[in-house]
Amino acid sequence: MSVDIDCVVVGAGVVGLAVARALAMSGREVIVVEAGEGIGMGISSRNSEVIHAGIYYPGGSLKAQLCLEGRHRLYAYCDEHGVSYQRLGKLIVATDEAQHTALQRLLDQGRSNGVDDLLWLDAAQARALEPALACVAALWSPSTGIVDSHGLMLALQGDAEAHGASLVFHTPLLSARCIGQGFELQMGGVEPMTLNCRELINCAGLSAPEVASRIEGLPAQRVPTARLCKGSYFSFSGRAPFRHLVYPAPESAGLGVHMTLDLGGQARFGPDVEWVDEIDYRVNPARANGFYEAIRRYWPGLPDNSLQPAYSGIRPKISGPDEPAADFRIDGPAAHGVPGLVNLFGIESPGLTSCLALAEHVVQQLA
Repeated sequence: MSVDIDCVVVGAGVVGLAVARALAMSGREVIVVEAGEGIGMGISSRNSEVIHAGIYYPGGSLKAQLCLEGRHRLYAYCDEHGVSYQRLGKLIVATDEAQHTALQRLLDQGRSNGVDDLLWLDAAQARALEPALACVAALWSPSTGIVDSHGLMLALQGDAEAHGASLVFHTPLLSARCIGQGFELQMGGVEPMTLNCRELINCAGLSAPEVASRIEGLPAQRVPTARLCKGSYFSFSGRAPFRHLVYPAPESAGLGVHMTLDLGGQARFGPDVEWVDEIDYRVNPARANGFYEAIRRYWPGLPDNSLQPAYSGIRPKISGPDEPAADFRIDGPAAHGVPGLVNLFGIESPGLTSCLALAEHVVQQLA
């Protein structure tokens, strides 16, 4: 079977759904093809569901720009569509005087990115917000929140379909080739088909480099190497005495073992980071042993044997463990010379926060 369509989006995660919605709302005929059995079956369902403020990212980066824009868009979208969220706020804490410099640097970075509501708190002010905390100073980010990611994806899917988009599942992209002013796609699954489209958007998350490598006509040097970074999370067995998110002051490339809350108030700690060669979401219970010391630096009252495996996620990184963290890569025709093609690589955190802004950026690339 052969089908002609304006636009094909590969991947039905939160970014793919947001992109499909934006393209459908622009008047395009859109099909979303997904190898899995439903929406958000990959990295979109394995994250902490945090709405980030935009503090950590280098000035001028796409991550900084799209996180800030995306956060404003996302809160408004949730209000308009009845998606559950809570603007809990976040404390980033320094647990000794040596971390003051890192905290000040983070304050300066956030403000230069346009996060204009950050506040410096002394120890007493921080403990007034969270009495169980141990710290010497903290940054208060009131615009950080959490969101029901599945509810968000359902809303995006509904919007896309309301504007004429279609979704097909169990349909992996086997190959693609550039033909004239468009693409011929060979799709697998139970009912293999050929799709002919004018525009092709690769939002395949962890599989984005692999999908890009199947596009005949795309220069090989424009396909990055996928790097899989696994983060395991553990939940607290009781009710943690916190009302806000708590992150330690960053001391290395990562953000340390931080505490997030879900919409039910359950506390989760993580990530425990390891670089892996294959996708494996099992959580090793023994890895919790290293968490206790890190958490007790800011929560001395953490009881023994109170952490249990929660979940793991894998970030679709395109930079390795000894390299600076890569920015989002949104490669449109100007980057690779193939009309109508946009590849999204390295869409890790803050991809969820940025999804609506990322989608608009893709539309602009195609324009």
